[in-house]
Amino acid sequence: MLKVWGRDNSTNVKKVRWCAAELNVPYEWIPAGGQFGRNRDADYLALNPNGLVPCLQDDDLVLWESNAIVRYLAAQYGAGTLWLADPKARAAAEKWMDWAIGFSESFRQVFINLIRTAPEHRDLQAVANGQANCEKLLSVADAALAGQNWLSGDNFGIGDIPLGCFAYAWFNMPIARQSHPHLERWYQQLTERPAFQQTVMLPLS
Repeated sequence: MLKVWGRDNSTNVKKVRWCAAELNVPYEWIPAGGQFGRNRDADYLALNPNGLVPCLQDDDLVLWESNAIVRYLAAQYGAGTLWLADPKARAAAEKWMDWAIGFSESFRQVFINLIRTAPEHRDLQAVANGQANCEKLLSVADAALAGQNWLSGDNFGIGDIPLGCFAYAWFNMPIARQSHPHLERWYQQLTERPAFQQTVMLPLS
């Protein structure tokens, strides 16, 4: 059985757990990182020398980096569903996975300050800067979604997973947001997916 190491409130761990749930792939979840610790223990560092989560074990394969894990799960277990056989269609979806890495840098400024930092210690200028950059990037996604149902194309796919995890927090943080109607429609579609509800729609922490 697969093993997934990580804490459930980590955006990167959510990607992996959501993907596995979409594929109906069973796995053993081993809490690690944050309040659970373990990610600096010698046995964990032997698996992931970066000391970060998530980490995946599948028999003799040990894999870290959340987007790489999502790609692997789709390729190994998602033929005909999350894994697209056509290289062009697959690349068009996968570009959104890498694009979301840039979004995460600005998103983190907002999330860390508003959710994980006490009010008296918040850097509100960092929040404002991060939010402004997020809005610019979300306008890019909104424009793309004006012409297609999902970031992955006609159907839900791995291209939707990274931004989908950020989107849940984005739409639930106490901030004023610009209107992105196509993005909002896409997010509503995500909230109707049982796997998203189970693994992503958790209390922000």
